[in-house]
Amino acid sequence: MKIKFYGTRGAIPVCDRGFLEFGGNTTSIKITRDNGRVAIIDAGTGIRNLGKDLIKEGFHQNELFIGFSHFHWDHIQGFPFFKCAYDSQMVINILAMGKDREIKNLEDIFREQMKAEYFPISLEKMGARCNFLKINENDLRINDATVRVIKQSHPGDSFGYRLEDNDKSLVVCTDIEHGESVNQDIVAFCKDADLLVHDGQYTKEELLTRRGWGHSSYDQAIEVAEQAGVKKLIITHHDPEHNDVFLSKMEKACQARFSNCMLAREGMEITI
Repeated sequence: MKIKFYGTRGAIPVCDRGFLEFGGNTTSIKITRDNGRVAIIDAGTGIRNLGKDLIKEGFHQNELFIGFSHFHWDHIQGFPFFKCAYDSQMVINILAMGKDREIKNLEDIFREQMKAEYFPISLEKMGARCNFLKINENDLRINDATVRVIKQSHPGDSFGYRLEDNDKSLVVCTDIEHGESVNQDIVAFCKDADLLVHDGQYTKEELLTRRGWGHSSYDQAIEVAEQAGVKKLIITHHDPEHNDVFLSKMEKACQARFSNCMLAREGMEITI
């Protein structure tokens, strides 16, 4: 299984010379399974380049799943620029798994952001056929892989994903707030994962003034990895105020505590 990061930034995309190493696009992750099938988590601005790369690589899969952690702007705002969605031969499954999701109408979320007031092309005119799958289940089998989700603490809802395929396991827990101590349900969900991708938007000092904003600190991401016994940790959803110099310093500090840890960079690819 290969995981490639196309968006690593949280809240809002940034474009500045001080943000080139770790990237300025918002969250989008490509997953390529051993059988070659591709799936995506979230459609932040990073999905624009993801789509361009798929087309350049000769992507021929006629059905594509995009699983969403949640639907804040920074996780959906790239979808109107996703080239594969303009292919009339493509079927795109917009997936929102999880019991007790607060959203009422999944299709309306995407239709609204593409109203004429905001975007020149409506959802219906993109070309691909979109299936909007709001599934009130925490476990699914999709194309012979097991997908599980867990509800996370985040304003407006958020769900973490665990993909198990060919004896390998990937967990993505972004936009998650733990509180005073790390959530033990999340620790159990991440148990023994080959790769954990975890929100780490703030330092522990910053987190003190951002309670209720729905994110984690670097220390909390590491604590989850330690308690869950994961093999590798990638910290993502970088704050838009944290430039390359800051993030490089934080990465060294994180690696001093958990050696098999990195901060996500745009274009980074990990094989598990």
